[in-house]
Amino acid sequence: MTKTKQNLPGVQYFNRELSWLAFNNRVLDQALSTRYPLLERIRFLSFVCSNLDQFYEIRVAGLLQKVDGGSTKSGIDGMLPAELLDEIRIQAGRMAEDKQACWNNVLQPALHKNNISFKKVEELSKEQFNWLKTYFKKEVFPVLTPLAIDPTHPFPLILNKSLNLIVALKNQRKKKADTLMAVVPVPRVLPRLLEIKAKGTTNKTFLFLSDVVRHFVDDLFPGHVATGAWAFRITRNSHLYVDEEEVENLLQSIEEELHNLRKGAAVRLEIDKGVKEEVLNYLLGAIHLSKKDVIPVDGPINLYRLMSLPGLIDQPELKFPSFEAYSPFEFEDKEKIFDTLKKKDILLHHPYDSFGPVVDLLRQAAIDPNVFAIKLTIYRTNGNSPIVRALMDAAKNGKQVTALVELKARFDEEANVQWAYKMEEVGVHVVYGLPGLKTHSKCCLIVRKEDSKLTSYAHLGTGNYNPSTARTYTDYSLFTCHPSYTSDLTNLFNTLTGYSRTPRFKKLLVAPFTLHDRMIKLISNEIDAVRDGKPGKIIIKVNSLIDQPVIDALYLASQEGVKVELIIRGICGLIPGVRGMSENIKVRSLLGQFLEHSRVFYFQNGKPGCKLYLGSADWMPRNFLRRVEAVFPIEDPEKIASVLNDLEKILSDNEGASLLKKDGTYSRIKPPAKSKASFSSQQALLEKSANHHTVKKESKSTTPPRKPKN
Repeated sequence: MTKTKQNLPGVQYFNRELSWLAFNNRVLDQALSTRYPLLERIRFLSFVCSNLDQFYEIRVAGLLQKVDGGSTKSGIDGMLPAELLDEIRIQAGRMAEDKQACWNNVLQPALHKNNISFKKVEELSKEQFNWLKTYFKKEVFPVLTPLAIDPTHPFPLILNKSLNLIVALKNQRKKKADTLMAVVPVPRVLPRLLEIKAKGTTNKTFLFLSDVVRHFVDDLFPGHVATGAWAFRITRNSHLYVDEEEVENLLQSIEEELHNLRKGAAVRLEIDKGVKEEVLNYLLGAIHLSKKDVIPVDGPINLYRLMSLPGLIDQPELKFPSFEAYSPFEFEDKEKIFDTLKKKDILLHHPYDSFGPVVDLLRQAAIDPNVFAIKLTIYRTNGNSPIVRALMDAAKNGKQVTALVELKARFDEEANVQWAYKMEEVGVHVVYGLPGLKTHSKCCLIVRKEDSKLTSYAHLGTGNYNPSTARTYTDYSLFTCHPSYTSDLTNLFNTLTGYSRTPRFKKLLVAPFTLHDRMIKLISNEIDAVRDGKPGKIIIKVNSLIDQPVIDALYLASQEGVKVELIIRGICGLIPGVRGMSENIKVRSLLGQFLEHSRVFYFQNGKPGCKLYLGSADWMPRNFLRRVEAVFPIEDPEKIASVLNDLEKILSDNEGASLLKKDGTYSRIKPPAKSKASFSSQQALLEKSANHHTVKKESKSTTPPRKPKN
């Protein structure tokens, strides 16, 4: 596959956008990898397409604005905006070709071998075509609205990322008349993958909806004949532009801006490869784009729609084996969850450990008569969220419930607005945090009356309160009632919901107040340890590393002899392995069955006395300076050992891990020469979870039966 390279002379940092493209290429590599089940490779391909959409909507859109505005300000890597935009167009164009080739030449033939076929309308049998014709007339034709383009019908507003056909037409009666143009928007209510269910169809057979509409497009224009019809899709600028200092009602302003996103400036046109030149030029003129921003597509326009395919196929052998997440025995009695937490703190590692205890904690708090108050941050959650339902139930039960909802959580804005309204209706106090800052921290505080005094319980995590993604994202959860944690959380929530000067925290490292300076200080401590003759080691696991002061601090640590292991899933601006600058730094990326999402910060700090933190923050300027993030220490030796063991597994991974090289490319880590056995950290953690289940069942079976009550 295409590798993303960057020029290095005189440059100390990788470019953020090109590093992201390198990451998405690694996702595409997973779709090509035969070590994954076939339908899971389809999911990886869908992720590539979704990621690329968002990249254009936000990053490319912002870059286009800079170039159009004449900006010549370079980033930390030294690339000028116009220079970077040209390089992105080249590399993103290659990626678009590669993902289509992956579908056309690799995945589609592999599906066919497993009795799953994708056909063109022309390839259907007579029975299948008759079935399709009936289906089109009954289910598709009634909801299509053809839009003519002429002096009385201006070019229509094309919604962001919607499926459309542009059609060239000839009047059947006036053969010498000019070609007419029309657009056919395909409503999102229609399924993009259509399964043929005609009699005699033995294998699973699918068509893309765009092919179906194109085949029958003449039916939409009586008296005319289509001389060509081409599917296309426009990607638009999806930045939210809201001045929080000026608006009176943030909720209403976000709603209004969400409507405006539908007509944001076009940044990309994807269109069928065979489109006529005059039709393409007409379309580009209508949406104000240049040919540089056109992606010709050889095949289906939007491969993200393949995400639904695994759910339509009942072939378990083509998917990851199902597994049951481990639920610790301490949480078996849900009604005694507070008694459990009074005895000990508990640390869970999702998805290997169940996310159920987090939901159970809130559900129990909602009905517990001794619970007075619940406070929780919501950044992203899922439809019909049990977390939100528990908060609403608690409010109905008369408890003081505060939900800090981040309305600007990118691409989840609309869902969060709807949740905010629903919660407010039942009495939840919904607040939106501090002006100019996104609230990205993952924390919950529960206040309970016990023995005539108030006791607080806390949950702190690295991931969102989303039971759905908790099954596929790796994250940590800490449950505690230790006063030093809960008092800090009280200060944090008071800061977010009220007026407060810069708050002080005993345990937590909180952005934008203390996190950035503290992380740089912890790196500096490792330098001091090495200078004192002690071992210095740093292990960092984040999604992205692009903050220049932190990168500079790591460069300095490397030069002083500190060993630095970085596990960076996505963007990395640090250049590893450069003599005299970063020769003691290794950067690896791990991609696998689960999305590596946890953020972990380990500083050896000269044994004994290591520092281990978990939290919500990546190492980017936005996380340090423009978001509210909560990073919390792990101090129990047993829990520290457990997290370090997880990290060591990742550092030993030679199946899903890649090393970043100093030229900006990634190379797969291979098993040692003496042992050709591959090692997957995620598989090892799945086996660990399964072993816990086995031990749990065995301990239950050996428990003597209770004596019957008289």
